[in-house]
Amino acid sequence: MSTLEVVENKISAVRKYLKILENYQDHSQQEIEESIHLRGAVERYLYLVIQATIDLASSYVTYKDLRKPTTMRESFEILAEEDIISDELTQNLTQMVGFRNIISHDYGELDYDIVYDTLQNELKNIKDFVTIVKGQIE
Repeated sequence: MSTLEVVENKISAVRKYLKILENYQDHSQQEIEESIHLRGAVERYLYLVIQATIDLASSYVTYKDLRKPTTMRESFEILAEEDIISDELTQNLTQMVGFRNIISHDYGELDYDIVYDTLQNELKNIKDFVTIVKGQIE
């Protein structure tokens, strides 16, 4: 059983990785692509923030005693079924799971248009999700 403390720890982890990623948002796409150090850091922290978000969703589903997810994406779908998150947010977060899989399994060359867009624009979805969960547990 997932306790409130576990959920709060997952929120803290997500926030930590978001804060780290904010430091990379000032770099141009070209700078990130051309620097092995920046590229590696951005890819790693994107992976970590998405994984931490998946873990948060899963622990929150358990905390709320909802049906058990069978995939990483399904935790978000369950939360949408329960009207905890919107269908649009669910779609955005489940797409990030797919992006995480690409980073994780190194399926060829990453499309840096997608990486950079995720860094600059898609982290808002994770922030929104954290805000929703935090608001539900307070």
